[in-house]
Amino acid sequence: MKLSKLAGLTLAASVLAFTAAAQDRILRVAPAAPPAHPANGVLYTNFGQYLPEESEGRLGTTMLGPEVVNLGQMKDALQSQVAEVGNFLPLYYPAELPYMALAGELSLTSGNSQAAAAAMTQFIVECEPCQQELSNFGFVYLGSGASDVYEILSTRPVHSVADLQGLRLRSGGAPWARFAEHFGAVPAQISVNDTFEAVSSGVVDGSMASIADLISFRLVEVIRHVTFLPLGLYQATSNFMTSGATWESLSVEDRAAMARAANRANADFTDRWGRSMPMEAEAAAVAAGIEIHQADEAFVSAVEEFIATEAATAAQIATERFGIADAEERIARFQELYTQWQAVAEEVNNDPVAMASRVYDAVWANVDYATYGGN
Repeated sequence: MKLSKLAGLTLAASVLAFTAAAQDRILRVAPAAPPAHPANGVLYTNFGQYLPEESEGRLGTTMLGPEVVNLGQMKDALQSQVAEVGNFLPLYYPAELPYMALAGELSLTSGNSQAAAAAMTQFIVECEPCQQELSNFGFVYLGSGASDVYEILSTRPVHSVADLQGLRLRSGGAPWARFAEHFGAVPAQISVNDTFEAVSSGVVDGSMASIADLISFRLVEVIRHVTFLPLGLYQATSNFMTSGATWESLSVEDRAAMARAANRANADFTDRWGRSMPMEAEAAAVAAGIEIHQADEAFVSAVEEFIATEAATAAQIATERFGIADAEERIARFQELYTQWQAVAEEVNNDPVAMASRVYDAVWANVDYATYGGN
Protein backbone atom coordinates (compact mmCIF):
# COMPACT_ATOMS: atom_id res chain seq x y z
CA MET A 1 0.00 0.00 0.00
CA LYS A 2 1.41 3.37 -0.97
CA LEU A 3 2.12 6.01 1.62
CA SER A 4 -0.36 8.41 0.03
CA LYS A 5 -3.11 5.86 0.58
CA LEU A 6 -1.93 5.21 4.09
CA ALA A 7 -2.16 8.85 5.04
CA GLY A 8 -5.95 8.92 4.96
CA LEU A 9 -6.21 5.71 7.00
CA THR A 10 -3.79 6.79 9.68
CA LEU A 11 -5.21 10.31 9.88
CA ALA A 12 -8.67 8.83 10.38
CA ALA A 13 -7.32 6.54 13.09
CA SER A 14 -5.65 9.47 14.81
CA VAL A 15 -8.90 11.45 14.80
CA LEU A 16 -10.67 8.55 16.50
CA ALA A 17 -7.87 8.26 19.04
CA PHE A 18 -7.94 12.01 19.65
CA THR A 19 -11.65 12.08 20.39
CA ALA A 20 -11.42 9.03 22.64
CA ALA A 21 -8.42 10.15 24.67
CA ALA A 22 -7.99 12.64 27.45
CA GLN A 23 -4.84 14.17 25.98
CA ASP A 24 -4.94 17.46 24.09
CA ARG A 25 -2.70 16.10 21.31
CA ILE A 26 -2.28 12.52 20.07
CA LEU A 27 0.92 11.85 18.12
CA ARG A 28 1.08 9.16 15.44
CA VAL A 29 4.12 7.04 16.31
CA ALA A 30 5.74 4.22 14.33
CA PRO A 31 8.12 1.66 15.90
CA ALA A 32 8.52 -0.15 12.53
CA ALA A 33 8.82 -3.48 14.33
CA PRO A 34 6.47 -6.29 15.37
CA PRO A 35 5.11 -6.42 18.94
CA ALA A 36 7.71 -9.01 20.01
CA HIS A 37 10.58 -6.65 19.16
CA PRO A 38 11.68 -4.31 21.97
CA ALA A 39 11.30 -1.30 19.65
CA ASN A 40 7.57 -1.97 19.79
CA GLY A 41 6.96 -3.82 23.04
CA VAL A 42 9.21 -1.61 25.19
CA LEU A 43 10.48 1.47 23.36
CA TYR A 44 7.21 2.80 21.97
CA THR A 45 4.96 1.15 24.53
CA ASN A 46 6.86 2.80 27.39
CA PHE A 47 7.06 6.10 25.52
CA GLY A 48 3.28 5.99 25.25
CA GLN A 49 3.11 5.66 29.03
CA TYR A 50 5.77 8.25 29.85
CA LEU A 51 4.60 10.99 27.49
CA PRO A 52 1.31 11.76 29.28
CA GLU A 53 3.19 11.73 32.60
CA GLU A 54 5.89 14.11 31.42
CA SER A 55 3.45 16.45 29.66
CA GLU A 56 0.95 16.53 32.55
CA GLY A 57 -1.63 14.86 30.33
CA ARG A 58 -1.29 17.16 27.33
CA LEU A 59 0.31 14.63 24.96
CA GLY A 60 -0.47 11.03 24.08
CA THR A 61 0.27 8.56 21.28
CA THR A 62 -1.42 6.21 18.86
CA MET A 63 0.81 3.49 17.42
CA LEU A 64 1.10 2.55 13.74
CA GLY A 65 2.19 -1.05 13.13
CA PRO A 66 5.00 -2.16 10.79
CA GLU A 67 2.38 -3.16 8.22
CA VAL A 68 1.60 0.57 7.94
CA VAL A 69 5.12 2.04 8.21
CA ASN A 70 8.21 -0.15 8.07
CA LEU A 71 11.88 0.83 8.42
CA GLY A 72 12.38 1.36 4.70
CA GLN A 73 9.38 3.70 4.54
CA MET A 74 10.23 5.74 7.63
CA LYS A 75 11.88 8.71 5.91
CA ASP A 76 8.91 9.24 3.58
CA ALA A 77 6.39 8.56 6.33
CA LEU A 78 7.89 11.24 8.57
CA GLN A 79 8.28 13.77 5.79
CA SER A 80 4.67 13.26 4.71
CA GLN A 81 3.53 13.11 8.35
CA VAL A 82 1.85 9.75 7.95
CA ALA A 83 3.91 9.22 11.11
CA GLU A 84 4.89 12.11 13.36
CA VAL A 85 7.46 10.19 15.41
CA GLY A 86 9.27 7.12 14.14
CA ASN A 87 12.07 4.59 14.63
CA PHE A 88 14.67 5.76 12.10
CA LEU A 89 18.02 4.16 11.16
CA PRO A 90 20.69 6.62 9.90
CA LEU A 91 22.78 3.85 8.28
CA TYR A 92 19.99 3.50 5.71
CA TYR A 93 20.98 6.97 4.44
CA PRO A 94 24.78 7.34 4.75
CA ALA A 95 25.08 9.67 1.75
CA GLU A 96 22.42 12.05 3.08
CA LEU A 97 23.33 11.76 6.77
CA PRO A 98 27.12 11.20 6.67
CA TYR A 99 27.86 12.84 10.03
CA MET A 100 25.20 10.78 11.82
CA ALA A 101 26.28 7.65 9.97
CA LEU A 102 29.91 8.27 10.96
CA ALA A 103 29.35 7.10 14.54
CA GLY A 104 27.36 4.18 13.18
CA GLU A 105 30.39 3.12 11.14
CA LEU A 106 32.11 2.53 14.48
CA SER A 107 29.52 -0.05 15.58
CA LEU A 108 31.99 -2.95 15.64
CA THR A 109 34.15 -1.11 18.19
CA SER A 110 31.48 -0.89 20.92
CA GLY A 111 30.62 -3.52 23.51
CA ASN A 112 28.49 -1.94 26.26
CA SER A 113 24.92 -1.26 25.16
CA GLN A 114 24.04 1.51 27.61
CA ALA A 115 27.37 3.27 27.01
CA ALA A 116 26.92 3.11 23.24
CA ALA A 117 23.38 4.49 23.42
CA ALA A 118 24.44 7.34 25.70
CA ALA A 119 27.50 8.17 23.59
CA MET A 120 25.43 8.25 20.39
CA THR A 121 22.87 10.50 22.05
CA GLN A 122 25.40 13.02 23.32
CA PHE A 123 27.41 12.90 20.09
CA ILE A 124 24.45 13.69 17.85
CA VAL A 125 22.86 16.32 20.11
CA GLU A 126 26.17 18.22 20.34
CA CYS A 127 27.22 17.71 16.68
CA GLU A 128 26.31 20.82 14.67
CA PRO A 129 26.69 19.17 11.24
CA CYS A 130 24.50 16.28 12.45
CA GLN A 131 21.84 18.75 13.48
CA GLN A 132 22.10 20.52 10.13
CA GLU A 133 21.64 17.24 8.26
CA LEU A 134 18.53 16.55 10.26
CA SER A 135 17.22 20.05 9.67
CA ASN A 136 17.68 19.49 5.93
CA PHE A 137 15.53 16.35 6.25
CA GLY A 138 12.99 18.23 8.35
CA PHE A 139 13.62 15.97 11.35
CA VAL A 140 14.35 16.38 15.07
CA TYR A 141 16.46 13.86 17.01
CA LEU A 142 15.47 12.60 20.47
CA GLY A 143 18.06 9.98 21.33
CA SER A 144 19.42 6.54 20.55
CA GLY A 145 19.43 3.00 21.88
CA ALA A 146 21.66 -0.03 21.31
CA SER A 147 21.49 -3.81 21.01
CA ASP A 148 23.57 -6.49 22.68
CA VAL A 149 26.79 -7.63 21.03
CA TYR A 150 26.04 -9.15 17.64
CA GLU A 151 26.48 -12.85 16.92
CA ILE A 152 26.36 -15.08 13.86
CA LEU A 153 22.99 -16.80 13.56
CA SER A 154 23.24 -19.47 10.90
CA THR A 155 21.87 -22.66 9.40
CA ARG A 156 25.26 -24.37 9.52
CA PRO A 157 27.97 -24.32 12.20
CA VAL A 158 30.58 -21.57 12.33
CA HIS A 159 33.57 -22.30 14.56
CA SER A 160 36.46 -20.76 12.65
CA VAL A 161 37.40 -18.34 9.89
CA ALA A 162 37.33 -21.22 7.43
CA ASP A 163 33.65 -21.83 8.18
CA LEU A 164 32.80 -18.32 6.98
CA GLN A 165 34.02 -18.91 3.45
CA GLY A 166 31.12 -18.37 1.05
CA LEU A 167 28.57 -18.13 3.84
CA ARG A 168 25.73 -15.79 2.82
CA LEU A 169 24.85 -13.59 5.77
CA ARG A 170 22.33 -10.82 6.19
CA SER A 171 24.09 -7.57 7.11
CA GLY A 172 22.47 -4.73 9.05
CA GLY A 173 24.89 -2.12 7.69
CA ALA A 174 28.30 -1.33 6.25
CA PRO A 175 30.42 -2.36 9.30
CA TRP A 176 29.12 -5.93 9.21
CA ALA A 177 29.36 -6.05 5.43
CA ARG A 178 33.05 -5.12 5.74
CA PHE A 179 33.55 -7.82 8.35
CA ALA A 180 31.87 -10.46 6.18
CA GLU A 181 33.83 -9.56 3.06
CA HIS A 182 37.13 -9.45 4.95
CA PHE A 183 36.64 -13.01 6.14
CA GLY A 184 35.29 -14.47 2.90
CA ALA A 185 31.58 -14.43 3.64
CA VAL A 186 28.98 -12.85 1.36
CA PRO A 187 26.98 -10.01 2.95
CA ALA A 188 23.39 -9.42 1.88
CA GLN A 189 21.65 -6.11 2.50
CA ILE A 190 18.24 -7.38 3.55
CA SER A 191 15.78 -5.67 5.88
CA VAL A 192 15.67 -7.31 9.29
CA ASN A 193 11.92 -7.72 8.77
CA ASP A 194 12.66 -9.99 5.79
CA THR A 195 15.29 -12.16 7.52
CA PHE A 196 12.93 -15.04 8.34
CA GLU A 197 11.80 -15.44 4.75
CA ALA A 198 15.35 -15.03 3.40
CA VAL A 199 16.71 -17.75 5.69
CA SER A 200 13.76 -20.13 5.32
CA SER A 201 13.92 -19.88 1.51
CA GLY A 202 17.69 -20.36 1.42
CA VAL A 203 18.46 -16.91 0.00
CA VAL A 204 20.89 -16.45 2.91
CA ASP A 205 22.55 -18.88 5.30
CA GLY A 206 22.00 -16.70 8.33
CA SER A 207 22.39 -13.26 9.81
CA MET A 208 24.89 -11.13 11.71
CA ALA A 209 22.54 -9.87 14.38
CA SER A 210 21.44 -9.76 17.98
CA ILE A 211 20.51 -13.16 19.35
CA ALA A 212 17.27 -11.43 20.37
CA ASP A 213 16.24 -11.68 16.71
CA LEU A 214 15.55 -15.35 17.36
CA ILE A 215 12.39 -14.34 19.20
CA SER A 216 11.79 -10.85 17.77
CA PHE A 217 11.54 -12.17 14.21
CA ARG A 218 10.82 -15.90 14.81
CA LEU A 219 14.28 -16.94 13.63
CA VAL A 220 14.26 -19.59 16.34
CA GLU A 221 12.23 -21.62 13.82
CA VAL A 222 14.84 -21.54 11.04
CA ILE A 223 18.26 -20.93 12.64
CA ARG A 224 20.21 -24.00 13.77
CA HIS A 225 23.46 -22.48 15.12
CA VAL A 226 24.54 -19.41 17.11
CA THR A 227 28.21 -18.44 17.27
CA PHE A 228 29.34 -15.89 19.83
CA LEU A 229 31.86 -13.38 18.49
CA PRO A 230 32.76 -9.79 19.44
CA LEU A 231 30.88 -8.28 16.48
CA GLY A 232 30.04 -4.92 18.02
CA LEU A 233 26.46 -3.82 18.49
CA TYR A 234 23.80 -1.83 16.67
CA GLN A 235 24.12 1.75 17.90
CA ALA A 236 23.19 3.79 14.80
CA THR A 237 19.62 4.44 15.83
CA SER A 238 17.36 7.45 16.12
CA ASN A 239 14.61 5.97 18.24
CA PHE A 240 12.17 8.87 18.22
CA MET A 241 12.88 10.80 15.04
CA THR A 242 10.28 13.54 15.02
CA SER A 243 8.79 15.40 12.09
CA GLY A 244 9.96 19.00 12.10
CA ALA A 245 6.41 20.15 11.37
CA THR A 246 5.16 18.32 14.45
CA TRP A 247 8.01 19.69 16.59
CA GLU A 248 7.34 23.23 15.41
CA SER A 249 3.68 22.88 16.38
CA LEU A 250 4.54 21.99 19.99
CA SER A 251 5.10 24.41 22.84
CA VAL A 252 8.54 24.62 24.40
CA GLU A 253 7.16 22.81 27.44
CA ASP A 254 5.80 19.97 25.33
CA ARG A 255 9.06 19.64 23.40
CA ALA A 256 10.87 19.25 26.71
CA ALA A 257 8.29 16.68 27.80
CA MET A 258 8.89 14.74 24.56
CA ALA A 259 12.64 14.68 25.26
CA ARG A 260 12.17 13.51 28.84
CA ALA A 261 9.78 10.72 27.85
CA ALA A 262 12.03 9.62 24.99
CA ASN A 263 15.11 9.62 27.23
CA ARG A 264 13.43 7.32 29.74
CA ALA A 265 12.16 4.97 27.04
CA ASN A 266 15.56 4.87 25.30
CA ALA A 267 17.23 3.48 28.42
CA ASP A 268 14.42 0.93 28.94
CA PHE A 269 14.72 -0.17 25.32
CA THR A 270 18.49 -0.58 25.55
CA ASP A 271 18.12 -2.63 28.72
CA ARG A 272 15.58 -4.89 27.00
CA TRP A 273 17.40 -5.18 23.65
CA GLY A 274 20.88 -5.29 25.12
CA ARG A 275 20.43 -7.33 28.31
CA SER A 276 17.21 -9.14 29.24
CA MET A 277 15.97 -10.20 25.82
CA PRO A 278 19.27 -11.80 24.72
CA MET A 279 19.16 -13.98 27.84
CA GLU A 280 15.62 -15.06 27.00
CA ALA A 281 16.60 -15.69 23.39
CA GLU A 282 19.52 -17.90 24.39
CA ALA A 283 17.20 -19.95 26.59
CA ALA A 284 14.73 -20.23 23.71
CA ALA A 285 17.54 -21.33 21.41
CA VAL A 286 18.59 -24.10 23.77
CA ALA A 287 14.98 -25.21 24.16
CA ALA A 288 14.62 -25.35 20.37
CA GLY A 289 17.74 -27.47 19.96
CA ILE A 290 19.81 -24.71 18.39
CA GLU A 291 23.52 -25.32 18.97
CA ILE A 292 25.42 -22.57 20.78
CA HIS A 293 29.08 -22.19 19.84
CA GLN A 294 31.99 -20.15 21.10
CA ALA A 295 34.30 -19.18 18.26
CA ASP A 296 37.81 -20.59 18.59
CA GLU A 297 40.57 -18.37 19.98
CA ALA A 298 42.26 -17.84 16.62
CA PHE A 299 38.94 -16.70 15.13
CA VAL A 300 38.32 -14.26 17.99
CA SER A 301 41.85 -12.87 17.69
CA ALA A 302 41.44 -12.37 13.95
CA VAL A 303 38.16 -10.54 14.49
CA GLU A 304 39.69 -8.32 17.16
CA GLU A 305 42.57 -7.45 14.83
CA PHE A 306 40.09 -6.49 12.12
CA ILE A 307 38.01 -4.37 14.52
CA ALA A 308 41.16 -2.51 15.57
CA THR A 309 41.33 -1.10 12.01
CA GLU A 310 37.71 0.09 11.93
CA ALA A 311 38.25 3.63 13.27
CA ALA A 312 40.79 4.34 10.54
CA THR A 313 38.49 2.76 7.94
CA ALA A 314 35.55 4.87 9.09
CA ALA A 315 37.67 8.03 8.87
CA GLN A 316 38.84 7.15 5.37
CA ILE A 317 35.30 6.46 4.17
CA ALA A 318 33.99 9.68 5.69
CA THR A 319 36.80 11.74 4.17
CA GLU A 320 36.98 10.20 0.70
CA ARG A 321 33.33 9.36 0.09
CA PHE A 322 31.54 12.11 1.98
CA GLY A 323 34.09 14.90 2.19
CA ILE A 324 34.15 15.14 5.99
CA ALA A 325 37.48 16.89 6.51
CA ASP A 326 37.49 16.53 10.30
CA ALA A 327 36.41 12.88 10.36
CA GLU A 328 39.31 11.77 12.56
CA GLU A 329 38.51 14.42 15.17
CA ARG A 330 34.83 13.50 15.21
CA ILE A 331 35.65 9.81 15.54
CA ALA A 332 37.98 10.63 18.42
CA ARG A 333 35.17 12.59 20.07
CA PHE A 334 32.77 9.68 19.80
CA GLN A 335 35.37 7.30 21.21
CA GLU A 336 36.00 9.72 24.08
CA LEU A 337 32.28 9.87 24.83
CA TYR A 338 31.96 6.10 24.67
CA THR A 339 34.81 5.66 27.16
CA GLN A 340 33.22 8.18 29.52
CA TRP A 341 29.80 6.55 29.32
CA GLN A 342 31.23 3.06 29.68
CA ALA A 343 32.61 4.13 33.06
CA VAL A 344 29.19 5.53 34.02
CA ALA A 345 27.39 2.38 32.88
CA GLU A 346 29.73 0.21 34.91
CA GLU A 347 29.33 2.51 37.91
CA VAL A 348 25.52 2.11 37.91
CA ASN A 349 25.63 -1.55 36.83
CA ASN A 350 23.84 -0.66 33.56
CA ASP A 351 20.67 0.19 35.45
CA PRO A 352 18.29 1.83 32.93
CA VAL A 353 16.71 4.26 35.38
CA ALA A 354 20.11 5.45 36.59
CA MET A 355 21.40 5.71 33.02
CA ALA A 356 18.37 7.74 31.94
CA SER A 357 18.98 10.12 34.82
CA ARG A 358 22.67 10.53 33.99
CA VAL A 359 22.00 11.05 30.27
CA TYR A 360 19.32 13.60 31.05
CA ASP A 361 21.65 15.58 33.32
CA ALA A 362 24.55 15.46 30.86
CA VAL A 363 22.62 16.05 27.63
CA TRP A 364 18.93 16.93 27.68
CA ALA A 365 19.02 19.28 30.67
CA ASN A 366 21.38 21.49 28.65
CA VAL A 367 19.16 21.76 25.56
CA ASP A 368 17.32 24.99 24.74
CA TYR A 369 13.99 23.67 23.50
CA ALA A 370 13.05 27.04 22.04
CA THR A 371 15.81 26.63 19.44
CA TYR A 372 16.66 22.90 19.37
CA GLY A 373 15.58 21.26 16.15
CA GLY A 374 16.17 24.37 14.05
CA ASN A 375 13.23 26.37 15.32
